[in-house]
Amino acid sequence: MASANSARYGKRGSAMRVLQVDPHRPDPSAIEEAAQVLERGGLVAFPTETVYGLGARAFDARAVLRVFAVKGRPQHHPLILHVTTENQARALASGWPDAASRLARAFWPGPLTVVVQRGDRVPAAVAGGGSSVAVRAPRHAVAHALIAALGEPVAAPSANRFRGLSPTIAAHVLKQLHEGVELLLDGGPCDAGIESTVVDVRGVRPRVLRPGAVSLSMLREVVGELEAPTVLLASGQPQPSPGLDARHYAPRARLLLAEGAGAARRAADALSAHGATVGLVVLETDPHAQDVRARILERALSRDPERYARQLFATLHDLDDRGVEAIVVERVPSDEAWSAIADRLTRAAAPMS
Repeated sequence: MASANSARYGKRGSAMRVLQVDPHRPDPSAIEEAAQVLERGGLVAFPTETVYGLGARAFDARAVLRVFAVKGRPQHHPLILHVTTENQARALASGWPDAASRLARAFWPGPLTVVVQRGDRVPAAVAGGGSSVAVRAPRHAVAHALIAALGEPVAAPSANRFRGLSPTIAAHVLKQLHEGVELLLDGGPCDAGIESTVVDVRGVRPRVLRPGAVSLSMLREVVGELEAPTVLLASGQPQPSPGLDARHYAPRARLLLAEGAGAARRAADALSAHGATVGLVVLETDPHAQDVRARILERALSRDPERYARQLFATLHDLDDRGVEAIVVERVPSDEAWSAIADRLTRAAAPMS
């Protein structure tokens, strides 16, 4: 049920109302309130199984532009349209290839986004001015109920500042988005903790644009061979998918990657010796390590890629909140099961442009 202890957060007089909702059986009154906010052109942050999203009515171009403004997001970066059924997704496209149907039937509802040709009904702003549109059907009960109550698709990127760390709990949303969001549905932590896989089905063979919570091996079981990833487009051009910038998913602290736990500890030691407070993220704690110093905050994450993904953004948020000046992360294994995590870490470590 929605919490009776809802609160308002904000700066300079703005207010974000927060409602706690059961992630499995959300209170219909809370969902109806959120749907009414969207109908009025407002913005609602809500949980999905991947990360928290910042939603607007898909067919309200003015509300969609508010999403870009609140996030500080360039307008050539598309938003994902969230639906409840494949038929609802078909209505947003000018064409629906067989590969789109096979993927939707295999992975929807779930953390897979398909990119198809944009239909006339979809505002150009949603697609970043491009000819394609990205759609998915989320599995999370709160997200599904909200879309169903609104009765139309919800346009939603992650509920964070552009290029910042993705939010996996409501507190991450509150930390990054202070103004312009009317309501936040707090449904607890997200299950996957990493964004959806994005697959472009407009070509002869499907092409993975962004690795994510659905693995490449799972995709191949449904559609066969995949095309190589798309090369990053020139700055300012419409993107077919979110998350394609060289730098993305980044903490405030500088993030460095190191080959192996030993190298990561040595790098953290060197930074600490120069007076920096350092976060250290490794795959396994070494009980014999000699780097336990006041200025090093070590976090050991799981060797299972799904558990690691669940922990990653929350860990980086925590280290940022503790005021570290740098975060040294041990590189994850290079095999395919870790591709989505490697992608996020590589982009987070890229220099600021």
